Amino acid sequence: MFTSIDYDKFRALRVTHVATRLEELLRDEANDDLTPEQLFLTAVDDTLEQRRLNKIDRLIRQAGFPIPHATIAEIDYREGRGITPVRMKRYANHAWRADATNLLIVSPTGGGKTFLACAIGIAACHNEHSVTYARMDDLARRLVIARHDGIKHQQLLNELSEVDLLIIDDFLTVGIDSDAASDLFAVLANREHRAPTMIVSQSGPAYWVEALPDRVAADSIVNRLAHHAREIKLGSVDMRKTRDEEARASDGHWE
Repeated sequence: MFTSIDYDKFRALRVTHVATRLEELLRDEANDDLTPEQLFLTAVDDTLEQRRLNKIDRLIRQAGFPIPHATIAEIDYREGRGITPVRMKRYANHAWRADATNLLIVSPTGGGKTFLACAIGIAACHNEHSVTYARMDDLARRLVIARHDGIKHQQLLNELSEVDLLIIDDFLTVGIDSDAASDLFAVLANREHRAPTMIVSQSGPAYWVEALPDRVAADSIVNRLAHHAREIKLGSVDMRKTRDEEARASDGHWE
């Protein structure tokens, strides 16, 4: 078995986890028929897989999803929602870095937009894409605060510009000021033809043009978002109301 001196060497080579896993495999009598080479390769494969899983967990935490356990598998495909398992499977396996096409998710309040956005975003993390989730009002607030420090402001703009998939939820549910609109324009201009943005909103592009404070900037922002985009219209099924009714009908419900 390995000594403390051995582990010092492994740490210097940054293969401590491989050594630990190999030692576990060597101690397991079930592996007595395997060659040292087979055990070593198994330890390497197991370590790489664990690193991949750790990276996925880190990407999901860093993204800031409000529903961190949302999955494509739990999406409700009932009639009237406008989505199908085949279409969602495509989004689950999508190579976001290779395709700068934006995604617009639009439905009335309660339609399940946020859950769907989180499920797609988490699937992107499982494919090892970096993702940032932000509500529009919170993002606008962060941008305004960052403006008091030029370096932090530029760092935030860079982070939003460079992430593989940027998700902006509750887009223009409330108004934003001209400074925030200017920053949004800068981010979208930087991402155009390079990286996709997912917009989640109760309204469509026609309303966005009217809601943004500057008409010239509004035309440019909406043009960048809507004219190179796929769109999911979730329909009028109120999933929030549906889930509440299902919860009330369950055996364990009480008030």
